[in-house]
Amino acid sequence: MTLIQADSVTKSYRVGEVSVPAIRGVSFRVEAGSLAAFIGPSGSGKTTLLNMVGCLDRPDGGTLQVLDTDLSELSRLARAEFRGDHLGFIFQDFNLLPVLTAYENVEYPLVVVKPVPPAERRERVMSVLESVGIAEHAGKYPDQLSGGQKQRIAVARALVTRPRLVLADEPTANLDSATARSIIELMREMRDRYETTFVFSTHDTRIVDAVEVIFELADGAIAQTRRQGAAA
Repeated sequence: MTLIQADSVTKSYRVGEVSVPAIRGVSFRVEAGSLAAFIGPSGSGKTTLLNMVGCLDRPDGGTLQVLDTDLSELSRLARAEFRGDHLGFIFQDFNLLPVLTAYENVEYPLVVVKPVPPAERRERVMSVLESVGIAEHAGKYPDQLSGGQKQRIAVARALVTRPRLVLADEPTANLDSATARSIIELMREMRDRYETTFVFSTHDTRIVDAVEVIFELADGAIAQTRRQGAAA
C-alpha cells in the first residue's frame, strides 16, 4: 500500500521581492511500513519536504497525497485535524515540555491533540513507555533525563496517538554515536510493533545505513532514489 504519493511537487519562499524555489518538481512514493529518509546537505529541501508531508506547510504546485488525502486541498483547520489523527513527530531537540514529567509529556497529545478518556490514557501512556524501555523514569522531569532518555520519551509521545506515519527531523543530531544507534534500533522495533511508517529528514549516515528507502535531495530536487535492506 502506498502511504505517501508525491507528483511534481513544488514549493517556493519569498525573500524580499525574490521568489526562491525550495522544492522543484519532486515526485516519489513511500510504501506503508517503510523506513524511509530524505537526505542531503543543508538547503537541499529535505526539511521543507518533511514539513509538507507533515501538514506543517503546503505545496505551491503538484500533488501530495498521504493516506489517499490530497494535502494541498486541506484548509488550515483540516490539516491540523489530519496531523492529530494520523501523524506523529520526533524532533532533534526533543521538544519536551520542561514543566511536565516524562509521563505527562507522553500523555499530552491524548489530552490536547487527540483526547481519550483518563483510564485509556493511562493504559496507552504506560504501554508505550514500557515499549521504549523508559517506564521507570515516568515521574522524572526532562532536566533529570539523559539525551537518549529524552529521545525515547519523544518517540513514545509520537507513538501514543497510534499514528500511521511518524516524521522524524534529524532525530539523532544531538546524540552521541552509541545512543544514536540505540535510538535508531528502537525506532525500527517500534515500526514493527506498532505497524507504523517512519520517514526521516537527516544527514546522519547511521540513519541512512538503517533505512530501506533513501531519497537523496540536491537543490530542491531528488537526485537519486536508493533502496536497500535494513541494516542489522
